[in-house]
Amino acid sequence: MKKLFLLAVLAVTFASCKSTSATNTKVDNKTERLMKGNWVISSVSYPGSEYIKVSSFQLADSKCFEGSTWKFVSNNNKGDMALTNPTCAGFSSPITWFVNKEGQFVLKVLSAGDKAKKVRDGYVLNVANQTETSFQLVDRIDVGGKMTDVVYQFQKVN
Repeated sequence: MKKLFLLAVLAVTFASCKSTSATNTKVDNKTERLMKGNWVISSVSYPGSEYIKVSSFQLADSKCFEGSTWKFVSNNNKGDMALTNPTCAGFSSPITWFVNKEGQFVLKVLSAGDKAKKVRDGYVLNVANQTETSFQLVDRIDVGGKMTDVVYQFQKVN
């Protein structure tokens, strides 16, 4: 009886220690296919934008992302992005990305020559208001103890 009890306790312990991923990695192919192609960020908005500065993706001020160009390749989840705002420092980089079943956009900005599996840091944003010609990526940030949405508005480039 002791052995049976011990096995039950061990089974519960191992089940409760099962690791879970912070983001689901099962992809939403339909959403990804709609993102395929070339895009530009037409605006970045968030409440209180005239009072605070937001650093996006640890790269630059969020307003520097307005006018940035993005290319998403859906069959291999790669692409590239470039900051092109003339009032900001230029930047370009390859990226890897995917959209999971929860509608989360998972992004890694890569340095030249880096493989995605070697890059530990990434970003998780929510996909919203998606059409064939536009979509939004929404980031949640803490501003003075209050969660605030940062909305990146993407427009399709023909």
